[in-house]
Amino acid sequence: DQVVLLERCRPALDQGEKVCLDLSIKNTNRAVGTMLGHEIMKRWGEAGLPDNTIHLRFQGSAGQSFCAWLPAGVTAVLEGDANDYVGKGLSGGRIVTYPPNNSTFAAQDNILVGNVVLYGATGGQAFFRGRAAERFCIRNSGASAVVEGVGDHGCEYMTGGRVVILGPTGRNFAAGMSGGIAYVWAPEPDVFRSRCNLGMVELERVHDGEDIAELATLLSLHARYTDSSVALNLIEQGEEILCNEFVKVMPVDYKNALAKQAAGFRQ
Repeated sequence: DQVVLLERCRPALDQGEKVCLDLSIKNTNRAVGTMLGHEIMKRWGEAGLPDNTIHLRFQGSAGQSFCAWLPAGVTAVLEGDANDYVGKGLSGGRIVTYPPNNSTFAAQDNILVGNVVLYGATGGQAFFRGRAAERFCIRNSGASAVVEGVGDHGCEYMTGGRVVILGPTGRNFAAGMSGGIAYVWAPEPDVFRSRCNLGMVELERVHDGEDIAELATLLSLHARYTDSSVALNLIEQGEEILCNEFVKVMPVDYKNALAKQAAGFRQ
C-alpha cells in the first residue's frame, strides 16, 4: 500500500477526486488496501468517501487479508483468486472477485477465496463468483455478501447483515447465528437442513414481498458485478424459483425482536 496505493490514490485522499487503477497482485502481497483504508478513515472520518471514489482493479492471486477493513468509497475488483481473510472487518467498501476471464472451469464448482472471509465485517458489499472455503461471514454484523457455495461453519456467530449462498454449504451452517438473514439456494432442502445447526435459527421459505425484493436485488447486483452465470440463470427463471428453491435462515431471537418492534409501531 505504502509503495503503490497511497501515492497513486493521493488525489482521492487529498481532494476526494475519483481515481481508477489497474494493478497486478501476487500471493505475497498481504493486507492490500488496509493502509489505504486507514488513511481514508483518518482523513475523511467514519463515513469514508462517496461510493466508488476509488476503483481498484487487480489481476492475479491475492495474499491473506485482501482489502481488510475496506471503508466506504473504495471498490476493489479482483480478477483471479484470494487467500484467507478476504474483507476481514469490511467497513463499507465493496469487494468483487471472479476467476480470470480466460479460465475454462465452472466458477461455481471451484473455491475462489479462502477461509474466514468477511470475518467481523460491519458494512459494505462483497460478491464472489465461485465458492468460499470454511467459516464464511463469521461474526458478520452488517455486510451484504453473495457467494456460490461455502465450506463448513458458514455464518457462524453472525449478528447482522445479509448473506446469499448460491450453492452447497458445508456442515454446521449458522451455528450461534443470532442476527442478520441468510438466503440459501437449496433445491434439496432436506440436504441443507441436515447441514444446518438449528440451535438458534429457523428455516423458512422466501414468501414475504420484502424478502423477495431483497434477494432479487442482491442477485441482480451479483450478476452485474461478476457476470455470474448462476445468478443470471436464476434471474431469468423469475420470482417463482426464489419462492420455491431458496431457504431463508432466520435467527429466532432476531425474528422475535422484529415482531415486538412491529407490534410497538402498531400501537
